[in-house]
Amino acid sequence: MPTAKIDWSTIIYKGAESDELDYKAAQNWNELSRGGRAKFVRHCLALANTKGGYIVVGVGEDHNGRPVEFTGLTEEQSKSFDPTSVGNFISRFSDPPIDFTLERPVVDGKCYAVFAVKPFRELPHVCPSNCENELLRGVFYIRTKDASSRPAYRATELHSIIQRALRNQREMLGRMLRGILYENNLTGSDDTSSGSYFAEDLLHSRMFFEKHCKTAKPSYRIEFYISPDKYQEDRSTLSDLKKSMENTVSLYLGNDFQMELEFPDSYFTNTSYRGFNASGSVMMQLWRSGMIHLIGEFELPEDRKIPFQRLARFLARSIFFAAQYYSNLGYADEMLSLNFRMEKTEDLILFVNDEQSGRCRIPEIHVHHERSVPDLISGYEIHAARFLRSAAERFNFEPPTDDYFAEVVHESLQR
Repeated sequence: MPTAKIDWSTIIYKGAESDELDYKAAQNWNELSRGGRAKFVRHCLALANTKGGYIVVGVGEDHNGRPVEFTGLTEEQSKSFDPTSVGNFISRFSDPPIDFTLERPVVDGKCYAVFAVKPFRELPHVCPSNCENELLRGVFYIRTKDASSRPAYRATELHSIIQRALRNQREMLGRMLRGILYENNLTGSDDTSSGSYFAEDLLHSRMFFEKHCKTAKPSYRIEFYISPDKYQEDRSTLSDLKKSMENTVSLYLGNDFQMELEFPDSYFTNTSYRGFNASGSVMMQLWRSGMIHLIGEFELPEDRKIPFQRLARFLARSIFFAAQYYSNLGYADEMLSLNFRMEKTEDLILFVNDEQSGRCRIPEIHVHHERSVPDLISGYEIHAARFLRSAAERFNFEPPTDDYFAEVVHESLQR
């Protein structure tokens, strides 16, 4: 499975393919036929459905079929493996999209292209469309011990995929439950059942987003969710949710800056009000029980630098939104559990300029605060600055002044 700190020479010079490693001779992506590109998709699908792994481009075979001809790629060949164009092609033949990065390491003076593929987290990847003779619709591809990327056709193979998907979902639900139960212990709450209900709704919301999100790959994820201390399934009506959201949005528009949390494609479910933004990359879900869930998938630049201002705006406006939303719904003295998460953060760079940046060394960021509704409403800028500071610390980001985060949050709410 890919990790943040990688010894590329060990991977490139391995000299043997496996269920986690595949080699390809030097080639130009732009000159490949659809069938040639589909072979890469098949290998990516197979690796993602098994353990994850690497596809190294620039290593040929000797006369015995061993991948030991370390030719590397020409500059033109290397540039042809553009993460955006390659990612868009691969995403067309995978549901859900594969989580991978396209690296171009230089080892001993030679450049290679390496697909670093992560194993699936929630749902296994199925091929949704046929492509030449390489890909078949409705097939789950797996990687075998003999380094073959083929359909899973044995009952035991399909059973293994299903079991891993169920285990991943149980582990995710377990992590959320442990976090919420821990938060209940901190606040002295004995109502652990409320936490389990909120966690279950949150898991279903994430799974829905995974299925319907529209974004280019590779990407990173930002998430913000808030829940009251008590779970009341019918705390508000569906109409109340919509009205409160619309009144909150009007405050944004009145401040004369573009509302990044506008959701033109919104509708009622049985228990919530749900919507996607215009691009389909950000989803909002508001429950009758009082929980808010904002989740977005954002395209990752090739240099892995994410703008500091994007993170600041997301946090500042999400917390401002939550404060006004709960006020409009009539919440008074309730305690709120506020959570910010970023996923796929290993080796991401939080970037302001060349002199001001920080690199994250962990795969996931989680920041949790407890606040009362009156406290959140009266001090949303202060709380947003604290969240921003906590998130930036995970990136090892050093602010130039003590008031830097407060100033950035204030500026984000004025634009």
